[in-house]
Amino acid sequence: MTEMARDGARTSRLRVILAASIGSALEWYDFFLYGTAAALVFGELFFPKSDPVVGTLLSFLTFGVGFVVRPFGGLLFGILGDRYGRKPVLVSTLLMIGIGTTAIGFLPTYGQIGIWAPILLVAMRVIQGLGAGAEYGGAVIYLVENAPPKHRGFWGGFAPLGVSVGNLLAAGAFALVTMLPREDLMSWAGACPSWRASS
Repeated sequence: MTEMARDGARTSRLRVILAASIGSALEWYDFFLYGTAAALVFGELFFPKSDPVVGTLLSFLTFGVGFVVRPFGGLLFGILGDRYGRKPVLVSTLLMIGIGTTAIGFLPTYGQIGIWAPILLVAMRVIQGLGAGAEYGGAVIYLVENAPPKHRGFWGGFAPLGVSVGNLLAAGAFALVTMLPREDLMSWAGACPSWRASS
């Protein structure tokens, strides 16, 4: 019975590590994917009236919005995590960034709805930023709270590992996409109205 309990505890701890690490990787994959898209395509799609350099800078400014709101997400969801538990809060932050990323993919372009396109883009970035800021801190705390007493630092390191994996996945995904010719890149993903409309 003791051996079974030990095996169960080991399995439970492994699930905690995997959940927090994979959650961080997915959250930050979305976050870094946006940064790459901001550099390559969002200037043309959301700021076409500007000079191309200015459009890219404005696109990066929308990327920065996500970083500005991150501390607020950490504070807000940290309080909620203390009150309602880490697990449901981590799930909600994952949903926030996933929904934000999906919504960005389906946003109409400036050519379709004018100034509302960049406004909606910034609103989705706020949602992503709040979720990302909360997820990282929540993942570290969740790991440390479930770690064996003598291994808390080691366990806490799996959250930043997830961030690095997410960054590599995002870079790899866009490396594949940018192998397409520029025209194909801008009209790629036919299911995405914002990209289709720009071609």
